[in-house]
Amino acid sequence: MENINLTLGILFQLCQSLLVVLLAPLLMGWVGQCRARLQNRSGPGLLQPFRTLRKLFHKDAVIAHNASPLFRVTPYILFGCMWLAAAIIPIIAVDLPFSPAADVIALVGVFALARVFIALAAMDIGTAFGTLGARREMLVSFLAEPALLMVLFTASLISHSTQLPRIVEALAHHQFVLYPSLAFAALAFGIVLLAENARIPVDNPNTHLELTMIHEAMILEYSARHLALIEWASSLKLFAYISIGIALFFPHGIAEVGNWGALPVAIIALLGKLILAGAGLALLETLLAKMRIFRAPEFLGTAFLLAVLGLLIHFLLGA
Repeated sequence: MENINLTLGILFQLCQSLLVVLLAPLLMGWVGQCRARLQNRSGPGLLQPFRTLRKLFHKDAVIAHNASPLFRVTPYILFGCMWLAAAIIPIIAVDLPFSPAADVIALVGVFALARVFIALAAMDIGTAFGTLGARREMLVSFLAEPALLMVLFTASLISHSTQLPRIVEALAHHQFVLYPSLAFAALAFGIVLLAENARIPVDNPNTHLELTMIHEAMILEYSARHLALIEWASSLKLFAYISIGIALFFPHGIAEVGNWGALPVAIIALLGKLILAGAGLALLETLLAKMRIFRAPEFLGTAFLLAVLGLLIHFLLGA
């Protein structure tokens, strides 16, 4: 029986790994379609991200003569880090073989590793835009990571564990309890999600203006398969952050330990949550305006303040 459960666990882990890498571009397509409808435009189809990736993979890469091996290997490292992060987060079940690796501090480390490589690659060629984007990216991450850690620590103190599977079990599969501290943490996490994924109001993924771009400035020198991997990694990063938000704040519907029969329901619940999250993200980007880069510290400082308030409420009220 134990061998059968292990085999099932490995199969479902492989299915989740394949599922996230396919759903991530679809999520980007859904967000783009929702934004277009909210702005009274027809917009691209759901499969447009796949068409873009296919076109890029069939092109020949153009690389600068002075590019180092770091520049060439960064897209693969970036894609691998984001795929790893998205694949180990418990989104359909809490007892998959790789779920114990989903420690919240380790996940922050994976995101930081990818960020360091893309920033170094942006400065490798020596262009003004690449260096500008890398500096702005480091500024945003310097302000966003403390807020993210405070959010994760709040959930960890409630569940007495830093592992996402244990957090999901504590919040979803035990007695239903309302935690005011998680409400503040959820607001802070939403701000961090927008900043870390280069979304409005911190950045605009659809612009190439010098005064506004952050992420786009770092990848201007990439083309063909390298650019395809970076764009795919960006969609995986957004998927990973939304998955973390689901695990922390909306974990209901994720299958319990040993309940393999609940996996189809868990997959349907995941799709519903992703649809709502994508529509909510598109609504926020439609209502908000792009802010000046110099106001980003105030925006992310608000996230840190909300996260700290959530942590203090838990310490003072135990809720």
